[in-house]
Amino acid sequence: MSYGRRNDFGTIIQIGDILVSEEVVTEFFACDYPVCKGICCVIGDSGAPLEEEELDNLEREYPVYSSLMRPQGRTQVDKDGFFIIDRDGDIVTPVVDGTGECAFTTFDDNGNCFCSIEKCFFAGSCSFRKPRSCWLYPIRVKKLSNGGQALNLHRWHLCESAFEKGKREGTRVYEFLREPLTLLYGKDFYEALEAAAKVILG
Repeated sequence: MSYGRRNDFGTIIQIGDILVSEEVVTEFFACDYPVCKGICCVIGDSGAPLEEEELDNLEREYPVYSSLMRPQGRTQVDKDGFFIIDRDGDIVTPVVDGTGECAFTTFDDNGNCFCSIEKCFFAGSCSFRKPRSCWLYPIRVKKLSNGGQALNLHRWHLCESAFEKGKREGTRVYEFLREPLTLLYGKDFYEALEAAAKVILG
């Protein structure tokens, strides 16, 4: 593990071939679902970023989680498939025409939005939880030319209440994301990140 200074981005934490922005350990965040009601799944310029290795999972599990999707979501998948390429050339989830709504969403009777894939995962009927980009939010992952990855904090006005809640509760971004960071990058990675946080935060 090492540290360095890069322009105006603060301290960069390097753990193996992964670079982590200082903000991941210094900023606060905790999803405030009663306030946002899952609005991040229905508003945006494009769908959620996807990894190529996730595409087979989306297709394989579709017969299970599609039963929870809205009709317009299933229609969109029939039209576009399980992913689209957005204007930036990135692989993302399909969105319902004319809206920012992810095709894979589902709603309860009170209008609360959920991920149909994750609901099936928690019910034990789906082995794929949800796209990594959704699980890791507010971290956004950028692939580097050397094969490594950069983990940066993404700030979205829709999640303002989550940043405020995290500050009230004293929950840092990396602490809120302990489970996905550990499962996706390994226990050793998370422990190294914890150690870096202690140094940076004093």
